[in-house]
Amino acid sequence: MDELAQLNNFRSEVPVQEDLRAEAERLMVGMSASTRPVIRSLGLRAALAGGLAAAVAAAVFIVQNQPAPAPPPPQIRTVAAVEVLSRAAEHVSDRPELHPRPGQFLVYESQSMDTSGGDAGIWLSRSKRTIWLPVEGSAVKGVLQEEILAPLPYPGHPLPPAARAEQALVGKPGRPGRAADFDDRAEFLRNDYAYVSKLPTDTEGMRKHLYTQVPNDGLQDYEAWNRVGGLLQESYLPAAQRAALFRAAATIPGVVSVKEAQDAAGRKGIAAAMVSPNGVREEYIFDRKTYDYLGRRGVVVDAKLANAPVGSVVSSSAQLKVSVADSPPILE
Repeated sequence: MDELAQLNNFRSEVPVQEDLRAEAERLMVGMSASTRPVIRSLGLRAALAGGLAAAVAAAVFIVQNQPAPAPPPPQIRTVAAVEVLSRAAEHVSDRPELHPRPGQFLVYESQSMDTSGGDAGIWLSRSKRTIWLPVEGSAVKGVLQEEILAPLPYPGHPLPPAARAEQALVGKPGRPGRAADFDDRAEFLRNDYAYVSKLPTDTEGMRKHLYTQVPNDGLQDYEAWNRVGGLLQESYLPAAQRAALFRAAATIPGVVSVKEAQDAAGRKGIAAAMVSPNGVREEYIFDRKTYDYLGRRGVVVDAKLANAPVGSVVSSSAQLKVSVADSPPILE
C-alpha cells in the first residue's frame, strides 16, 4: 500500500498519539505549557477595499494592555492532518523558487467565491482576479484587475435582487484599479514579501508568530489557523518560511484532515482544516501528489450557525499562478 493510500485510510477523528509518528514528536519539541483556553468572542476584522471588490483581507484585533499569553501547547490534532501539513512542508523545495527583488511586484492570479450581501439578502460573489503587489510595502501601492463571474445563490436562499449589480458586470472586462485604499494592519499581520522573507524558519518560532498578540480567550487556535491562511492567500513565502509555516500549522490544536476537497477552479485535493465559530470548516487544500497549495474552501458543518445546509460550500478560492513583474499595469 502506498503512502497516499495509507493516509486516506486514517480516520480524521483519531487523536495523535505521540509515539505514532517521529514527525509528530519533532513538532512537539520545545513547546512550553500554558493555561487552558477559555471562551471568548471573535476578534474584529477589517477588509482592505479597492477596485471592484476588496483586494486584501486583514484581521484587526483589540489588543489588551497586559502582555499577550504564550501560545498554547499542541493538544488535539489528528494523524492525517499532521501528515498532510508535514508532507506539504517536505515538498516546498520541489519546484523552482521565486526570488523577487526590491522594486518588483509579485503577481497573483486567482479565482474566488465569497459570501456577499446583508439585510437585503445574501449570495455568493464570484470573480477571477489578478493582483500586482509590491515586494516591499503596503497593498495600497498594488494594482487589481477583476473579471466578475455570475453570482450564485447562498445555499438554502434564493438569489436576491441586490445581486443584479454583479450580474450586469458579467462578461465585461475589468479595468485595472488601485488594489487597496488603506492598509491599517499591525506589523505582525503583514504578508508582503519583504516582511515574510524575514519570518522564523523554525517550527516554534513560526508558531509564536502565528499567536502574536492573540487574546487567550478560547478562540486563539482558530485565529492562528486563520493567520496561516493570511500567509497563503496572495502571499509568497520563501521555501524555508513556507516549510516552517506548514509545520507550525500542524501543531495547532483542533486541526483535522479532509480526504476529498475541491478548490474554486475545480481542482481536487486533500485538505487540512479547522471548524470556525460560525459553523464552517475552513480548509486549506493541497495537491494529492505534489502537495502544492491549491486554495481554500469553507464547508458548512453547523446549519444553524452558518444559516445554510450542512455540506454546503459557502466560500472557496484557487491560487492559479504566482509570478514576478517589474511593474504593474498603468492606471488610467
